[in-house]
Amino acid sequence: MKTLRKTALILVLLLGLAVLYLMFWPVPIQPRAWQPAADLGYAGPHAVNTRLADLRKIDLHGEEGPEHVLIGPDGQLYVAVVSGKILRMDPDGGRQQVHASTGGRVLGFDFDAAGHLIAADAMRGLLSIASNGRVTLLTDRADDAPIRYANAVVVAKKSGKVYFSDASMRFAARDWGGTFEASVLDILEQAATGRVLEYDPASKTTRVVAQGLSFANGVALSADERSLYVNETGQYRIWKVAVTAHALDLAPLAKAGGTPASAVAQVLFDNLPGYPDNLMRGLDGRIWVGLVKPRNPKVDQLASKPWLRSLTLRLPRALWPIPKAYGHVFAFDEAGQVVADLQDPSGSYPETTSITETVDRLYVQSLHARELGWLPR
Repeated sequence: MKTLRKTALILVLLLGLAVLYLMFWPVPIQPRAWQPAADLGYAGPHAVNTRLADLRKIDLHGEEGPEHVLIGPDGQLYVAVVSGKILRMDPDGGRQQVHASTGGRVLGFDFDAAGHLIAADAMRGLLSIASNGRVTLLTDRADDAPIRYANAVVVAKKSGKVYFSDASMRFAARDWGGTFEASVLDILEQAATGRVLEYDPASKTTRVVAQGLSFANGVALSADERSLYVNETGQYRIWKVAVTAHALDLAPLAKAGGTPASAVAQVLFDNLPGYPDNLMRGLDGRIWVGLVKPRNPKVDQLASKPWLRSLTLRLPRALWPIPKAYGHVFAFDEAGQVVADLQDPSGSYPETTSITETVDRLYVQSLHARELGWLPR
């Protein structure tokens, strides 16, 4: 009998400790309540299809995460991978070599007029990489605040100015276990500290174009280079913002449904069926976006329950409400019309971030794939 009482007491104590842990153990986020629109699912232009299935693959020889892919001025294919390397290869994947290694994680890049590769490195900031692979830091601060999570970048052909996103002013990828872990924290918190920045290589200054974004992500320029398209990953949203904007706070505009099309900013796409990641200009006026994960009903249900989101982080990572794998990319025109939609419900090619379109191929970008997927165009 004494043994039974002792065992029961131990179980009660353990249960009590578990309850105390779940209720009071400190977590890094300070969640904000918000209310997402009802998920419309895969309907209309996003009706379920399998056009992204059966990808052809380019072996990356042990590297993984072809997050950003671009054809360079030399006609070679450049690929940023998890290890911090930027690979250079023939468009068919042949003659692979390491072009540069930043020691961080490049999530987006573009080329300037001089042929330098301008990279948004989540660990280091905005970098310039010469043709010989030499890496130079351009900026790691804006408005006297550190750039904690440089994410996507595009270079204006006319002005030479560089536009890039700083996904979160709260969670630096180098401090929180990597880019994916930091993104989860930022999106769970919903503090909306993401920014869009402009770097002027002539004056070597960095300014804030827009702020108040829940995980600022992909950026692309309009054809006339007067507007930026910007992904707000944590709110399932894509913005169109004038490049002349200055420290524009998008959070209150979002609550009002965005401003009129003639004004400085507007919501171009809202209530998407997944989390938008990269934006890439394609051919014939198309702009490609990847939905890196589909929406998760549990995440939407927790939106108005900040305390429960805190509790989530006290659970083992396997119990976090991470959405399932689902391959999905689509293209839109500058009028905001969806002109192509490719899906793979099986999610066999993980975390599709966007499409790099050439005259004969569609390269499919990915956060964690061990190969580079592609389709004939």
